[in-house]
Amino acid sequence: MTCITLLKIFVLMAFLESILAQGQPPYQPNWQSIDSRPLPGWYDDSKFGIFMHWGVYSVPSYGSEWFWRYWASNVKSYVDFMKQNYPPDFTYADFAKEFRTELFNASHFAEIVEASGARYYVLTTKHHEGYTMWPSRYSWNWNAMDVGPKRDLVGEIATAIRTLKTKVYFGLYHSLFAWYHPLYLQDEANNFQTRLYPQQISTPMLHELVENYHPEIIWSDGFEKTTGPEYWNSTGFLAWLYNSSPVRDIVVVNDRWGEGTVCHHGGYYTCHDRYNPGTLQNHKWENAMTVDKHSWGYRRNVKLADYLDAEELIASLAKTVSCGGNMLLNIGPTHDGRIVPIFEERLRQIGAWLKVNGEAIYGSHPWKAQNDTKTQNIWYTSQMNGTTVEAVYAIILKWPTNNHVFLGAPISSKLTTVSMLGVEPPLKWEMGPKGVGMNVTMPTLNPVQIPCQWAWVLKLCNIL
Repeated sequence: MTCITLLKIFVLMAFLESILAQGQPPYQPNWQSIDSRPLPGWYDDSKFGIFMHWGVYSVPSYGSEWFWRYWASNVKSYVDFMKQNYPPDFTYADFAKEFRTELFNASHFAEIVEASGARYYVLTTKHHEGYTMWPSRYSWNWNAMDVGPKRDLVGEIATAIRTLKTKVYFGLYHSLFAWYHPLYLQDEANNFQTRLYPQQISTPMLHELVENYHPEIIWSDGFEKTTGPEYWNSTGFLAWLYNSSPVRDIVVVNDRWGEGTVCHHGGYYTCHDRYNPGTLQNHKWENAMTVDKHSWGYRRNVKLADYLDAEELIASLAKTVSCGGNMLLNIGPTHDGRIVPIFEERLRQIGAWLKVNGEAIYGSHPWKAQNDTKTQNIWYTSQMNGTTVEAVYAIILKWPTNNHVFLGAPISSKLTTVSMLGVEPPLKWEMGPKGVGMNVTMPTLNPVQIPCQWAWVLKLCNIL
């Protein structure tokens, strides 16, 4: 064996040792490799995040954040709205000049997010309209620095979120495609056999966002039936993100990386908007939902009945977490940079509930039962110490009329204790028939003593 051969062997061994020292081999640009990456634990522990859809569509603020698409597709209500309120030669691009965000204060946004109890935050950096909320080199004259606010909105919010007293992870939404970008339209005309748009626009944008703002979440959006992950080079980007990017050890991603990836590939699954299956899933998932039942962006033609109330939102959170998911709750700021009072109220109401009941949510795990099947008004979570269940939490969505609640899933013992979060004395309880289930007497409280207005949480210790 020659000295050169020995040298090659030593170099190879040193390289392999360096890989092992890093704790994992580099990820390859294929789904088998990409999907093998463990999801960073902070995401599962966080449970609750805030989403914000904000962009040029916030100026007309009518109908939906898909305003441009519906108007261009001659949807009657949108066409009529434009005819009645704008001159015939008005274009969608003209709205950008009115997107001035003159009342926007990033610190105020961040304070509301913190008050909501959210542990992560996701901002739309570019929706399907293509307008970027940062001064992107790949969106000349169609970004927040060149037209409209004349400021880096992504950068301002990133700084504000990261200076909060409570740790809130910072995430960025990015739409892979843009409805009317010339290069995307050219690729579409070629049946997507060319890849001009991803090569020159979308992939460089993603690199720019990661390198400039170091997001801990990349919330990708793009599962058009005509464009698969090969067109977007999704696995190539994700391999770079996991191997070489400045956030490679902490970043998490979702599942929207082209046709066929949703609910099949990526870090956590979103499956579809407002996904809340009601049963335990075998892969980490997220319920991305909205306070406004019908729109992600702010709209002026909303009705009060279109808003979910705090009781409904907390019930969704309980169901989501019980089944192993996270809830990402969306609101839409206005074109001038405000979070309207009803959105702020909803977020602060959830935060007040979490201050009392957060131990049933943050860092929790699904229990052996997710709910009592006879009633969908009781949902369970648990806290673990290694493989041992330390406590089980029964989230009671409706206060029982007779002040007694039957928990069908727990198996109690003489050592079992029951308490209500936010209430000092332990509660009285009796073992159910044949040792299965528990009859719990809810506390008698005056209005001053009630720990929260909705969804009361019982803490059960020493049960099976």
